[in-house]
Amino acid sequence: MKPISRRTFVRLSAVAAGVAPAVAVAGGPSNAPATRSSPPAERQPTLDSTAATTPIADHPPQKKTTLRIGHCQLEARCGEFETNLAKVVQGLERADRERVEIVCFPECCLTGYPDTEAPARKDAFAVDSPSMRQLLDRTRQFNATYIVGFNERRGPDLYNSAAVIHQGRVLGLYSKCSAYHQFHRQGREFPVFERNGVKFGVVICSDGGYIEPARILALKGAKIIFSPHYNYISKEYLLTHFQEVRADHVARAVENRVYFVRGNNVSPGRDPGIQRYEGVGYGDSYIVDPFGEIVVRSRRHHEDFIFADIDLGLAEDNAWGLSKSGWSFREFGAQLAAAAAAAPPARR
Repeated sequence: MKPISRRTFVRLSAVAAGVAPAVAVAGGPSNAPATRSSPPAERQPTLDSTAATTPIADHPPQKKTTLRIGHCQLEARCGEFETNLAKVVQGLERADRERVEIVCFPECCLTGYPDTEAPARKDAFAVDSPSMRQLLDRTRQFNATYIVGFNERRGPDLYNSAAVIHQGRVLGLYSKCSAYHQFHRQGREFPVFERNGVKFGVVICSDGGYIEPARILALKGAKIIFSPHYNYISKEYLLTHFQEVRADHVARAVENRVYFVRGNNVSPGRDPGIQRYEGVGYGDSYIVDPFGEIVVRSRRHHEDFIFADIDLGLAEDNAWGLSKSGWSFREFGAQLAAAAAAAPPARR
């Protein structure tokens, strides 16, 4: 069997090298170009039902060998939509300057991530709401496809969701499938999207700690899995959390032969949206390659912007005539289901 080259094309941002702050804080000076075209007339946002099968490209899809992807690590403030939106715009300005094609923002980035239901409901919004329309109007001029999280209102229900957006269109939503706040409904759909012929999917935070969500996306053809996070960790659990999350993400990347992007938030001080405990939002965003190596990582405890040119050849997975995940399910799926059915209930 012909060996796979381990060469990975990586370019670190100036910030990751410690040169300058990557994302301006709210109210700070913008690094945007001096001129931008005015946004088009306001449109009603809609969910694009063809997103999972329609490529997003500047020209007809073709086989790409590298793709530039990134993440904007920032502090999201609970209930401060305008402030959070301004940071998303700044992050997209940076993405366009760096020619990043897909960029991720943190979990619940637009609404903040309160741990109680009342503020979560107060600031949640629907995909066809004025808040979403404002987001699309402010960002339709940018070239990057982006992933941004928010508390989503869907009828009477709340979901922890991430929207995938390109030039004023909502391509689709992913809703967290392991949401642990009782006021969030669980998502059970796993859409896959495309940019210039490259398929990618989304999981949210703790979803990456389970085998099946990433495996489902990989079996659907995803070569990149973006995982927006919102971490605010108690000091007693900080080191354990750091080690466990790193191990989970390396495992998901290797077992599925994909790039895995951990896209975290940062909380320099007390998060007013978290009422039940005190913690730390330490950042530590990174991109893991299909061999489990971290190719770029953010600074901790600071807003930051990271990106890398990923070698898509490393994400080819056909050693068994089909993907590792596909072969594993075919060979052991029935035994796994039988073992799960016979297993005793977990102790509480």
